[in-house]
Order: sequence, then structure tokens, then C-alpha cells
Amino acid sequence: MLVVRWNWIVLAAALVAVWAGPALAQYERLPELSEIEPLPATDAYSIAPPDQGYMDFDSWMTANAGPRAYKGDWDWQLLPDGILYQAYLANPKESRMATQLFNLDGDGTVWDSTLGGRAGLVRYGTCDGFFPQGWQWDMEGSAQVRLDPDQQLDVRSVDYRIGSPFAYGYGPHRIKFGYYHTCSHLGDEFLIANPGYPRLNFVRDALVLGYAYYATDNLRLYAEAGWAFVRDVTQPWEFQCGLDWAPAKPTGICGAPFFAMNAHVREEVDFSGNFVVQAGWAWRGDRTSHLMRMGVHYYNGNSDQYSFFRNFEQQIGAGVWYDY
Repeated sequence: MLVVRWNWIVLAAALVAVWAGPALAQYERLPELSEIEPLPATDAYSIAPPDQGYMDFDSWMTANAGPRAYKGDWDWQLLPDGILYQAYLANPKESRMATQLFNLDGDGTVWDSTLGGRAGLVRYGTCDGFFPQGWQWDMEGSAQVRLDPDQQLDVRSVDYRIGSPFAYGYGPHRIKFGYYHTCSHLGDEFLIANPGYPRLNFVRDALVLGYAYYATDNLRLYAEAGWAFVRDVTQPWEFQCGLDWAPAKPTGICGAPFFAMNAHVREEVDFSGNFVVQAGWAWRGDRTSHLMRMGVHYYNGNSDQYSFFRNFEQQIGAGVWYDY
């Protein structure tokens, strides 16, 4: 028969109370949902200036102008989404998918198209596809062809371009350093129709250094210098500058207006060159940073088909442009 000794039970209960009392005292009553104060709102693209004893202008500009420095982790990415240093919108020699139909002053209708694109290979930076920050290495290439609609779409000429730019970006600042090769070739049909036309071996291997600044999310100002270390027909130096105003964030199906200007001068034409204006409507992808534009196109200056680089052209027409 089991005999319960109550004095032992009372003693055990007292010991448990002595041990558990302080441990339970550290827990407080959980607050009700209505009692919890919300955290202050934050902007994922904002960054506060450092707490210093002097004015840090770069940090202030990063915090108050242009795209904000994304407060995310930097890591290595293979084939990242987005281009850190995007192609100049109004420069017809950039690698992209594009087609333009225009009237060439004194020559009739001409059809120019660019078949190519630009893609990121490696990035060390943020994962944001629209305003990436960090370092990125890209590859680009294209064929820029001119057709003659009045002569059964004969090929007049083709310029080929391949390049490899390396870029750094933080906040509103973008810097690009890279290499590109370009060469120009007359079309077979054009040579047959014009047997006495002189063929130029226009070749250019150049290093470029560019800087771009985002005054706002949608407005970019830029300037670039190029120096050719291997060349034929062409001369070493070229310079260009301009501005791009286009939607930087997803637009949805409605799209948004865009406007772009580019001025490009080259040493082989005594630092003359060409001036381009484009305007119209643009769409930025919802899940990618791809940009498609449709609008009017105006070009004035030396030909952008380098087999005819000495010819003056005034182009008035319309086009479609797509940038990866």
C-alpha cells in the first residue's frame, strides 16, 4: 500500500515555486495588436548622409537627387537583369534593335535598321534591374544596315560594331570605360549599280570613357570621349554628349513620353559631326528593365553610315527602338 507523505509533497511544491518564480517573472504580458506602434516608413532607395562634422556634398547629392542608392546587399551575379550604364537613346551607332524609315534630303526614302543588342555578363552589386548599383561587365554587338526602298531594297552599306564596356554606378553617378571595334562595308548591289564608287576600308578600334549623371530618375545627362588606337580612314578622337528623358520605372501598357538628343563630333571630319533629336512614346517593362520607344527622328550632319562619312545628310522620319 502506497503511503503519501504530505509533508514531502508540500516541501517539493515549495521548492518548485522558489525555482520557477524568478524565471516566470521575466516574461511580460504580450501587447495587444492595437497597442503595437507601426515602424516609421522608409524608402528603400534612400540613403541618409553620414553623421560627420562637415558637409559631404557627394552623399548629399546621392540622398537628394537622381536615383537613390539602393540599400541592398552587393553580391556576384551572372547574367544580371538590367544594364548599369545604358545606351545613349539618340545615338544611332549604339547596339540595339531598331528600325527607322526617313526621307534623306536630295536622295529619297531610305530605310536604316540596327540588328543587335547589349547584355550584362557579370555584376558585383545590387539585384535591382532598374537602378542597379555596383560594377558590371557587358558585351554588345550589332549590324547597322542601310536599304534602298526605291531600288528593290538593295543593300547600300552595313556598319558592324562589337564592344565590351565596363561600368560602375552608385546613386546618380555612372562611369563607363570600354572598347569597341567598328568597320564599314558597301553592299554588293550598290557596287554593281555604281562600279566606279571608291570603297573605303573604314576601321576603328577605340577606347571610350563616359560619364552620366541622373538629375532625376528619368533625366540623364552624359558625355563621352573616344580614342582609336587602331584605325584606317578614320582619325583618333571623337566626342559626344547629350541627354535622355525617358521612363525609368515600369510604365504599364499606357507608356510615357520620351525625348532624347545627341551631338557627336569626329576628328576625320575636322571635328564636325552630327546632331540627332528623337521624341515620342516609350514603354518600360514590368518585370525587366527593357525599353521600347516609338516616335519621330531627325538627323543632321555627316552620314552615320561610315562608308559615306563625308556626305552631309538631313534625315526626317520615324522609327522604333528597343533596348535590352
